[in-house]
Amino acid sequence: MLLEGRNAVIYGGGGAIGGAVARAFAREGARVHLAGRTLAPLERVAEAVRAAGGVAEVAQVDALDEAAVNAHADAVAASAGGIDICVNVISHGDVQGTPLVAMSLGDFERPVVTAVRTMLLTSRAAARHMIRRGSGVILTFGGAGGRDPLRDVYSGGYQVHLGGTQVAFGAVDVLRRQLACELGPHGIRVVTLESAGIPETLAEEWREAITQSLVDSTMLKRAATLEDVGNVAVFAASDWARTMTATTLNITSGREAD
Repeated sequence: MLLEGRNAVIYGGGGAIGGAVARAFAREGARVHLAGRTLAPLERVAEAVRAAGGVAEVAQVDALDEAAVNAHADAVAASAGGIDICVNVISHGDVQGTPLVAMSLGDFERPVVTAVRTMLLTSRAAARHMIRRGSGVILTFGGAGGRDPLRDVYSGGYQVHLGGTQVAFGAVDVLRRQLACELGPHGIRVVTLESAGIPETLAEEWREAITQSLVDSTMLKRAATLEDVGNVAVFAASDWARTMTATTLNITSGREAD
């Protein structure tokens, strides 16, 4: 198994993406520590992991609370013997569908502030323990800095307006590179899983139209699934990717060309 004996902390572990990553990590032998603000969805993911023969722990943690994040990381490291993998997939509270010129400052800046704050807090807390062991992997998810602003019109005439989402991805992208530079000498890698969107995570009322638009815009004429995300996350966190850092793994099915 690719992650046998590894300890993985997944912030936002009760969500669709976090759950997919948790199940894939556990399948490959990792002990997953699921953290989030609400216990019920964390417990559901943990039960699924355990039912499949994996090991999962849950903790109620606000990934925007510095003291809470530090205390949880310290507790995991103390009980499990260290932290090998840190994944942050919490929601950024973004508002979509409103043009920038019509959006309030609060709605615009919320995802930017949230994304940067939570990535710094969780990465820093995990890295402090990784440094002591001389190894570790920090994974981010969602985009490669939004280098291509979205101008698509989904079927049905729904115009894409992403507000601060792409700006947040851009900020996280810069932080990912800086963390990789500073943590590299300690054997710690920082990698982003770049996605153009996962249809299974979309609201039901928009899923069909958005999925078709997404598929049509890709080279492979398909969209990534939650299973794809989990499998790529396993690869990124494993020793098979040990020479990869300060970069992205493009799982956009060719929607984005590097």
